[in-house]
Amino acid sequence: MLAGAGSGKTRVLTYRVAYLSETLGISPSRILAVKFTNKAAAEMKERVFELTGSHNATPSIGTFHSCCLGILRREAHFLAQSEGFSIYDVEDQLAVVKEVMKDLSLSRELYHPRFLLEQIERAKDVLCTAQDYATHAQSESERITAAVFSKYEEKLKQYNAFDFGDLISETVRLCNNVPSVLKKYSSKFCHVLVDEYQDTNFAQYVLIKLLSGKYRNLCVVDDEDQSIYSWRGASIRNILEFERDFFDARVIKLEENYRSSGTILEAASRVSKTTRTERKRSSGQRIPRARRSL
Repeated sequence: MLAGAGSGKTRVLTYRVAYLSETLGISPSRILAVKFTNKAAAEMKERVFELTGSHNATPSIGTFHSCCLGILRREAHFLAQSEGFSIYDVEDQLAVVKEVMKDLSLSRELYHPRFLLEQIERAKDVLCTAQDYATHAQSESERITAAVFSKYEEKLKQYNAFDFGDLISETVRLCNNVPSVLKKYSSKFCHVLVDEYQDTNFAQYVLIKLLSGKYRNLCVVDDEDQSIYSWRGASIRNILEFERDFFDARVIKLEENYRSSGTILEAASRVSKTTRTERKRSSGQRIPRARRSL
């Protein structure tokens, strides 16, 4: 569904979830709805409850990270980390990067810890491993990042921890490497719904494709003019290539805005047109990686 701001995206998704469970009789446990924030997920759960009148009818609604965390916890016996692994936030991650830099005798005046961490995060957004990064590194900066990346991953395993990027990338690798896991979850979720699809990165795109691969009942809502997370790996290609990857998809446009006046909409439209072409041309910062494919 292509929908602009104020066109009722959340309402449409909520009513679709209620329709699937209440009218078609789909078990709520077999419906996965993905939002981008915990607040948005909680709001959607409440809206579904208001429509169905039962918390028992609430499907699996959560963020990408919370959904993946649940899978990794349940399937921990397949992972290098043990079942009681920790999740490192940004401050924890920075502490590990600084520890690695100290081990490698890298000056913080020449290489900023946050920059190195951002490079690692962007690599994980495109499912690039430390080994991939090292193989494709060309510049001196990339070779330094590759060395830090490799040691960083060793530290995480040593501390029995995952960072936020790992939650998605490790779930994708688990599904790709362990057929029984992919079969379990692609069979479990017969309907997958994704809000704010324009803000998905490559790893999230692959995860969605894997989980919806069996039944191909995938519903995504997006608006390329609202894409604001390219700085953290969101890729406009996920929208542009959707109909190629899902050739039998039906495109529905929600074109009526219920939030703003005509004057505001006209001004916003002019701004979007001037920036859309440049955004599509921009490929972002280069990340050395294996080819972008499954």
